[in-house]
Amino acid sequence: MRVDAGLAKLLGLSRTVIATLTDAGDVLVDGRPAGKSDRLVAGSWLEVTLPEPERPVEVQAIPVDGLVLLHEDDDIAVVDKPVGVAAHPSPGWTGPTVIGGLAAAGVRVSTSGAAERQGVVHRLDVGTTGVMVVAKSEHAYTVLKRAFKERTVEKRYHALVQGHPDPSVGTIDAPIDRHPRHDYKWAVVAGGKPSVTHYETIEAFRAASLLDVKLETGRTHQIRVHFSALRHPCVGDLTYGADPVLAKRLNLPRQWLHARTLGFHHPDDGRWVEFTSEYPTDLATALDILAAES
Repeated sequence: MRVDAGLAKLLGLSRTVIATLTDAGDVLVDGRPAGKSDRLVAGSWLEVTLPEPERPVEVQAIPVDGLVLLHEDDDIAVVDKPVGVAAHPSPGWTGPTVIGGLAAAGVRVSTSGAAERQGVVHRLDVGTTGVMVVAKSEHAYTVLKRAFKERTVEKRYHALVQGHPDPSVGTIDAPIDRHPRHDYKWAVVAGGKPSVTHYETIEAFRAASLLDVKLETGRTHQIRVHFSALRHPCVGDLTYGADPVLAKRLNLPRQWLHARTLGFHHPDDGRWVEFTSEYPTDLATALDILAAES
């Protein structure tokens, strides 16, 4: 394998970090500095000088405009996440977060996990809106993390994709891993992690289709990657090949993707609970424009 790909898998670091290490001469193969595109050969002696670990990002209790608390009890908090909000703090992100917004609202979350991710059992992209659950108790954190891992949680999204997928109801079963050339993206890659997406067409417009999407797995950018691979990217998703002209006509600066419903067994008594999020204004307006044109 190439040095960057091999070390990314071996150490769990991004290719960008690996490239930085190789450029600094911190990756040696048989005592000689290696380039990121050099090949790793069996039997070689590999030495890597790792960078200093990043300091944990502190959670700042800052109110978040548009963050709606859909449900709260002793174990969970269910929120409707607006666009432009991250699930939790991370290096390089200076914008609002769900965890910070909950802290500002006086909602106590679980202390499990890394300091900046406490209570977070799943995430939504910054540019994706919709329903999200956060664990408030240690018991809820453990139960919900297991539920997401064992895929007993029902996650349904609504996605507006370009064109008309054929068939109109189907399943996409294609492995996903980091994009081989662009570290900030993901892609369908042979040997990637198993990824399964089920979809059904709700409404077909002239230029796009509104889909109900059910995730069987939960890979990073899964819906965006899968439909881009089918050449039906989410409308407005310029990162994954969407038409900028259509996005501008619909006044969409981000992907049309919304976490519509989230269902799971409540960690307290096991009863099935389900929560729904309505479309935010920008997504609803885009649908209205398409409907008027059809």
